[in-house]
Amino acid sequence: MSELTKILHATAQGDSTAARKLLPLIYDELRQLAARKMTQESYTQTLQPTALVHEAWLRLGGDEQPSWENRTHFFCAAAEAMRRILIDRARSKQARRHGGGQQRLDVDEVEIAAPMQEDELLAVNEALERFSQHAPQKAELVKLRYFAGFGLKEAGQVLGISEPTAVRWWTYSKTWLYQAIKEAHGPAKR
Repeated sequence: MSELTKILHATAQGDSTAARKLLPLIYDELRQLAARKMTQESYTQTLQPTALVHEAWLRLGGDEQPSWENRTHFFCAAAEAMRRILIDRARSKQARRHGGGQQRLDVDEVEIAAPMQEDELLAVNEALERFSQHAPQKAELVKLRYFAGFGLKEAGQVLGISEPTAVRWWTYSKTWLYQAIKEAHGPAKR
């Protein structure tokens, strides 16, 4: 049994010191995942990977961690927390008080109109909500890949599936989401 699994079980048993041991154990891994995800974000994204990890940790319960069944359960919850944080920030940026979705333009490049990644993020999230009703396990794979930055091999390990299965699920999920976004918002941007 890994150290992480032991700590997760101790947390589930109500050991208050176990939750304090959990963050240092998983912090580097979560930070790497957040950093990978943040490199894919819009240049307007001001959230740093460390801040994303800390906010996700707090949303997961901070030092008062709920009981986690296993590593898979914990990392799926962490990916979901990161997804919600990024979605909340994207929605906030589009709120009227933030310009109502108007694009920032560089004065030197006025003729170039780049699509906003917040729009893409919200479209993916909307389609993912519908997809999770259709294929919940595959939706978890998408959350781990798209919102937490896991590779296919890592995501497969977290979900307890083989890498070839993860590849098939990812291919199916991308196709399904592409079609859903295309139907809801017109042609996809990618």
